Amino acid sequence: MNRYLISALYTSTCLAIFGTGTPTLAASAAISIDSDDIAGVVTGPSGPEAGAWVIAETDGLETRMIKIVVTDDQGRFVLPDMPDSTYNIWTRAYGRVDSDTVDAKPGNANVALKLKAAPNEVEAAQIYPANYWFSLIEPPPVSEFPGTGPSGNGINPGFSNQQYWMAHLKEQCHYCHQLGTKSTRDVAGANKVEAWNERLKMARPEGDPTVAVHGAAFSSTMQNNMTRFGRQRGLGMFADWSERIENGAIPSQPPRPTGLEQNVVITLWDWASEHFVHDEATSDKRDPTVNANGPVYGVDSLAANLAILDPVSHTTEIVPIPNMEGTGQLMNTLSVHNPMLDQKGRVWMTMLGGEGAGWDVCDDPNNKYANYYPNQAKTTRRISMYDPETKDVTVIPVCFSTHHINWMYDDDNTVVFSGDSSAVGWLNTRVWDETKDAEKAIGWCPFVIDTNGDGKIDPDREKWNQPEGVNVVKGDDNMDTRIAGFPYGLNINPVDDSIWYAKHSPSVPSGLVRVERGSNAPETCKTEYWEPPKNPDGTYMAWNARGVDMDSNGIAWVAFGSGQLGKFDRSMCKVKNGPNALGQQCPEGWTFYDTPGPKVAGQDYGSADWHYLTWVDLHNTFGLGRDVPILPGSNSDSLLAFLPDKEEWVVLRVPYPMGFYARGLDGRIDDVKAGWKGRGLWSNYAEVPLWHQEDGFGAYSKMVQFQLRPEPLAH
Repeated sequence: MNRYLISALYTSTCLAIFGTGTPTLAASAAISIDSDDIAGVVTGPSGPEAGAWVIAETDGLETRMIKIVVTDDQGRFVLPDMPDSTYNIWTRAYGRVDSDTVDAKPGNANVALKLKAAPNEVEAAQIYPANYWFSLIEPPPVSEFPGTGPSGNGINPGFSNQQYWMAHLKEQCHYCHQLGTKSTRDVAGANKVEAWNERLKMARPEGDPTVAVHGAAFSSTMQNNMTRFGRQRGLGMFADWSERIENGAIPSQPPRPTGLEQNVVITLWDWASEHFVHDEATSDKRDPTVNANGPVYGVDSLAANLAILDPVSHTTEIVPIPNMEGTGQLMNTLSVHNPMLDQKGRVWMTMLGGEGAGWDVCDDPNNKYANYYPNQAKTTRRISMYDPETKDVTVIPVCFSTHHINWMYDDDNTVVFSGDSSAVGWLNTRVWDETKDAEKAIGWCPFVIDTNGDGKIDPDREKWNQPEGVNVVKGDDNMDTRIAGFPYGLNINPVDDSIWYAKHSPSVPSGLVRVERGSNAPETCKTEYWEPPKNPDGTYMAWNARGVDMDSNGIAWVAFGSGQLGKFDRSMCKVKNGPNALGQQCPEGWTFYDTPGPKVAGQDYGSADWHYLTWVDLHNTFGLGRDVPILPGSNSDSLLAFLPDKEEWVVLRVPYPMGFYARGLDGRIDDVKAGWKGRGLWSNYAEVPLWHQEDGFGAYSKMVQFQLRPEPLAH
């Protein structure tokens, strides 16, 4: 609900309680500001309010901008570095109702804001993040698994234990949007089962600015996913959840920001109109000073556009991505997916799907990669690159599917891709820049484990054990073993340039894939595979691995949809190859940390949050230190930073508009001499149905910058 409407709903109640007096500004008298800052104090029913968010928004720039800070322990705040405009300023805090709005301009140090007492706990809970509401959902208990189908308990027999149900629930629902927002938890009508059934049939029309031509496909996907639960059991679970909430069920109250969380400054810009933006890129992961003070980029996956924001001028633009012939946009079935910047500030993008006939290079025996492992497809797969200097988009054919991107630390500036279930693929950008010959620049090798233990991979692919679909199976111990499955998030180990993937399928157990290219790929390529360890009852300690990143010591940090951060230290592993190296060979290498927030009802591990990718701050671009892993709290309006030395979490919450759904993040240093002002994290609102955001139908996607001050009043 729009926050101005929320404020109006409670005005009469709160005036009756508090009257119309103006809060005292005594606490703000000592606040020091510059001419481009705004400061003041937040009070409530009992005096100064610590850990409240102060929100300033304006439509007076080229695009709408919002800046958010947190009050200190005396209720004081400073909004730093405000562009010249008039701002609507108000405050929000857990346990309270939003304040009224006041107008202010930079230079004002006497803004007085008053939080209101909530009429009841239900009204106070309306601003809680989605994961708190999602925690109230009640999946079938452990005792009902394995499922016995329609004639039994209604649960899919393929769900052998509750982890499979939960993995399906989290992966297939959270993949597009938060679960627990008001838009998702509330359904109208007395018969909630039928209401949920009808909800799944809803589809946005062709030409919709957010989902383009994909509305009907999304509706079909939702219906199919509900059927996979066992349709009536699935509908019943959601219906029961909505009915209990309608009858007054509420989650526990989240904690307010404290400590370091009070030092965070958040800036948001509207961008990309009503287009869905999948994720963003701001700099080169290897050198975060690349593109300093430059544009920020994101991809509109569903309509094939590159979104661009200039955070200095507050201007935005959209660049259409062409097809391989350089004319027109992509076909409706195709899309761009993940952007990353190289050392020159160029934007490289993956592209899902293909065009035209398959590229003959991909199975040409004269090509050494195709001769070793042919990887042909029905259509030509490709990637694209946007050059900000020329404004040109170049489309390049490849012999592997692509999904996410990352950069090796080699002299060739090799870009590596995830997304091919059978192979790791890469492009040597040095060769591409010199020759513009894609065949010379690309390479790939299959995922093959040295299970016979001789230290190499048999060059004869006819002598490999083969996978069964996406499942890893034990075969002949005297043969090497090829594995398959969707490699989702990827990153590069800065210590040895090895390539690491989160093997995304099957969601239970999922796992990590490590690839060494060796000195003469593809013949010298070798793969390792590592799964989360099993519990005594045969379940797994974590599941639904999606993202992985590496710190400067070669430690892997893994985002698990089960609501956990995994730490994997390969140096602790005694077995790295041989017949037992099929996933469960190194339980000693794993440590798991539950992410912040409540757990789903009946769960004793993980959390009600869901995590898309992982990003490790190798260069202290944010200010919490080097090698800090950060997860997107995709279901909790937050980024979640983990301090390894203290084993503590720092929650970077975006309180407004509710619905901040991050898939990934990036870091950039704009000025190494400017302290906290020259550093920051970047992420974006990335759920597909933008109308699920608090600002409702017509909401724009938003780009978000996070900065960390040394103390709450720094400016």
